[in-house]
Amino acid sequence: MREFLEIMLQKDGYEVHCAADGLEAMECLKERKFDLVITDIRMKPVDGLEVLKQTKSLSPSTVVIIISAYASTETAVAAMKEGAYDYLPKPFKIDEMRNVIRSALLSRGQDAPARPREGPLYFGCLIGESSPMKKVYELIEKVSATSSNVLITGESGTGKELVAKAIHGQSARAKKPFVAVNCAGVPESLIESELFGYRRGAFTGAGADRKGLVEAAEGGTLFLDEIGELSPALQVKLLRVVQEKTIRMIGDTTDIPVDVRIISATNRDLEQMVIDGRFREDLYYRLNVIQLRLPPLRERREDIPLLADHFLAKFCREFGKDIRKISSYAMDILKSYDFPGNVRELENIIERGVALESSSIILPESLTLAAHKRAQRGRVESDGPVLPPDGMDLDHYLADMEKSLLVQALDRSGGVKQKAAELLGLSFRSFRYRLVKYGLSAAEDSE
Repeated sequence: MREFLEIMLQKDGYEVHCAADGLEAMECLKERKFDLVITDIRMKPVDGLEVLKQTKSLSPSTVVIIISAYASTETAVAAMKEGAYDYLPKPFKIDEMRNVIRSALLSRGQDAPARPREGPLYFGCLIGESSPMKKVYELIEKVSATSSNVLITGESGTGKELVAKAIHGQSARAKKPFVAVNCAGVPESLIESELFGYRRGAFTGAGADRKGLVEAAEGGTLFLDEIGELSPALQVKLLRVVQEKTIRMIGDTTDIPVDVRIISATNRDLEQMVIDGRFREDLYYRLNVIQLRLPPLRERREDIPLLADHFLAKFCREFGKDIRKISSYAMDILKSYDFPGNVRELENIIERGVALESSSIILPESLTLAAHKRAQRGRVESDGPVLPPDGMDLDHYLADMEKSLLVQALDRSGGVKQKAAELLGLSFRSFRYRLVKYGLSAAEDSE
């Protein structure tokens, strides 16, 4: 592993020095100053935590990355408290190690070989550089050059209002008002007066004329979120706005001309609602001149680290905390999770993580527990065994699986039973019992 990392990092343009164990590393640290130290955790006679302490004592500005096959929360917390930059489990991905090294060096102002990003990272208030988001950006630019009505579709929490704001901000109406209305958030008895306004005396409590939100958006953009929640009566009145470009205030007999661009959004299947007779077909086609679909977060997983880092910085500023990054363990959990609540759920998870974390790095335990459990359950459901059509002998299957894992643990530990037991989270006595149970003890001893 040491030789592999040396070759990889030298090819990446770094100057690398290697030490065979902790004692040799500590002697090197006394002789010269290093920008970065990568150390294993379990070494004899000096372990990685001691190397970390020595490094920080001799050179506080040196960043330290800990790697280990024996991952545990206690070790990670101990390493973070001693000043480690990150804690990576074995086996790790090459690109993951490269990214952690790059981030670690940049965190101390050190130049690192730059890897240029492709495509836009930020587009207005939108964040992402995945292929699905690049397509969204391209469509926003095309749509913004027109005055056509736009229907934004996508699951809840994907950022439909941000897309609407981006379209407005790129358009010729950018200097005019952007008025957002959540059709599901206003009681049905009030939505009409909110949208169209009313004249004095139109109903009890109407003591003065009041302009509606449609008129307030004059010259600009009216964003109607959750458009599928409008009642049939309101759909008729909205159709008049779309077709005639006029509104009629409650309690008035004259029409008022309005110049607004309508961008609507929904997480419901409006086409199916039209078929079911729950949404007007003529209104649907007038709102859906151009449709823009926002991908759910599970279809753009490569954007999760970008979004998570953005929210981390945001909430660190809000809470006045100095949390440098999200640990690799925690990021792996986030990247493997399907996020039924999409970007909004990710934001809430990071907010909770920042609020609960007491160290300088977000650890898995600070993430929303439900997210971690669902991520684990999702992996089991997607990668787990499939029950054969004719059934199976479960006891025999589990025994074969247990025996296979015992053999793998022995192989990975080089035949050292104590290490093999630790890899499986077993006591040494329990591990030996299982070896005898499956007839593996004699074979292992003979080797």
